[in-house]
Amino acid sequence: MLNYDIDVSDVDYGLALSDLAAEGDLLDALVSAEDDWTRPTPAVGWTIAHQIAHLAAADANVLIAVRTPDAFGAVSKQAEAGGSRYADDIAAAAAAQPRAALLEQWRSGRSELVAALRAMPRDSEFPWFGSAVTPALMAPLRLMETWAHGQDVFDTVGVAHPATTRLRTVALLGVKGVGLSFAAAQLTPPTRQFRVELTGPDGQVWTSGARDADQRVRGSARDFCLRVTHRRPLSRTDLTATGQDAKTWLEIARVFL
Repeated sequence: MLNYDIDVSDVDYGLALSDLAAEGDLLDALVSAEDDWTRPTPAVGWTIAHQIAHLAAADANVLIAVRTPDAFGAVSKQAEAGGSRYADDIAAAAAAQPRAALLEQWRSGRSELVAALRAMPRDSEFPWFGSAVTPALMAPLRLMETWAHGQDVFDTVGVAHPATTRLRTVALLGVKGVGLSFAAAQLTPPTRQFRVELTGPDGQVWTSGARDADQRVRGSARDFCLRVTHRRPLSRTDLTATGQDAKTWLEIARVFL
């Protein structure tokens, strides 16, 4: 597996944890009001129950890695043995539970996760799939995944996913993940700097990179987050790219392995 190589030193760790809790609560309110968790979501073969089960399982794995690092080796071996079916099989098994039991499992797990990460030094390391990570990276990653899988559920029930400033952390992961994106596509990462200009939900423009960079990406923060989490094809976003490297990046952009 590829290693994460994302510098999150400039991420507001406390805010990321608070945003993680808030995004979970937002999705909780949506699924609690939805009686039919068997409805299919945009992820092929996954129902609403699968989406919640996946989030609950990932939170549980983080808790194992944080609380009992030596025991995480068994989780990693299970993932290796499961290969590309690992996430599907884990989600399917948990989704078979009664709705109430799965909901409670997810609620308690995500609450414990935020508390566990908050109690740790942000730069301490614990094992993860293919690499060691820190709470400073895990908090944004869990926020990103909660938001992305939540988007699948919002799309399923036909409710608009509220755009909030929590998108800033997700977008920052996307910007920081240029090298990861090219490596995952087995392409040589570009050496030239990118200029990224994203319009947040409050109208503020979030920028990264030198003003005079010749590789540029512009658009809404929401569409950028939808793209880097693979929730929308590039053609269904308002994103524009200037420069071949920037165009390639938007085509292969990702924030997960």
